[in-house]
Amino acid sequence: MRLTLHTDYALRALIYLGLRRDRRVSIREIAEAHRISENHLVKVIHNLGRGGFVETARGRGGGLRLARAPEEIRVGDVVRFTEDDLALVACFQPPEGGGGCALMNVCRLQSLLGEALAAFLAVLDKATLAELIGGPARASIAARLGLLPAGAEGSGPGEAAL
Repeated sequence: MRLTLHTDYALRALIYLGLRRDRRVSIREIAEAHRISENHLVKVIHNLGRGGFVETARGRGGGLRLARAPEEIRVGDVVRFTEDDLALVACFQPPEGGGGCALMNVCRLQSLLGEALAAFLAVLDKATLAELIGGPARASIAARLGLLPAGAEGSGPGEAAL
């Protein structure tokens, strides 16, 4: 299973916004920090806004920020919202035009993969955005995104400024 680039960018944007709760940020800032396509990120941010994960404001003083606290944003919810299709194999989808799987209703593969998908999502449901950006890795993540001066990773007090 592989998540789409849309979901990858959504999670990266939320990480950035979670670290910059002190102010609104631009799409350009996030794109530059993650070295990703600004054009693609515009679509991702629009979608995250529709999903209630991000607030957007236009004009002077505008920008982006999280719509909810990082503790309230579950990674599983983001993945479910941003992925159009979590079907691991064709038999997860209803047969169209009578061309379903010849083994439908007799094969254990569908239920096995369904159980694996449920376990995957259950793990993601346990994790919040706060957990992704908190703890000992917070300063390292912030430094990699250019939010801390070079060499400030282990400084300790600088973490509070994030």
